[in-house]
Amino acid sequence: MNIDFNKNSDGLVPAIIQDAKTLKVLMLGYMNEEAFLKTNESKKVTFYSRSKQRLWTKGEESGNFLHLVDIKLDCDNDTLLIHVNPEGPVCHKGTDTCWQEKNKQDYGFVSELEQIIENRKNQSVAQDSYVASLFEKGINKIAQKVGEEAVEVVIESKDDNDDLFLNESADLLFHYLILLNAKGFQLNDIVKVLQKRH
Repeated sequence: MNIDFNKNSDGLVPAIIQDAKTLKVLMLGYMNEEAFLKTNESKKVTFYSRSKQRLWTKGEESGNFLHLVDIKLDCDNDTLLIHVNPEGPVCHKGTDTCWQEKNKQDYGFVSELEQIIENRKNQSVAQDSYVASLFEKGINKIAQKVGEEAVEVVIESKDDNDDLFLNESADLLFHYLILLNAKGFQLNDIVKVLQKRH
């Protein structure tokens, strides 16, 4: 890896720390060549502390180590992206990240949709919510809708109308997320099962 430690007069390059599983950015630190070599050797992320003016292995005092998975170098050879498996909270303030975010898997719009389903579940049917009406009818109705949508996906998969297939697939995923919620789970719970199988 041809890292340009000499680009800046202090011999340091930024090291962006990202959870290897959730892909959340956890923190930003700085490395000199010695910190980089120690990280590779120990498999625990080590920085050069600008305030302490010495090498500093994350977790050396707290026990919240960053276990190295891999290191990538950017196109200018002067910034590192380091994937880790964190042990405990990363920020010195006790939070999962230095941006006060929870370090949990996020699926973009699908995660937003899960939150919308949770909010609608607690609405009254009088507010004209389809999701609320399904929850009011109970688990049997919700499960039935998942079954109906699954059959429609199978039927559309045998035809050549991609638009219909995609729309029925979206209906299936939407109703499946409702069923997961009704059973007290989220998509993350299913992903964990799949990861264990992998």
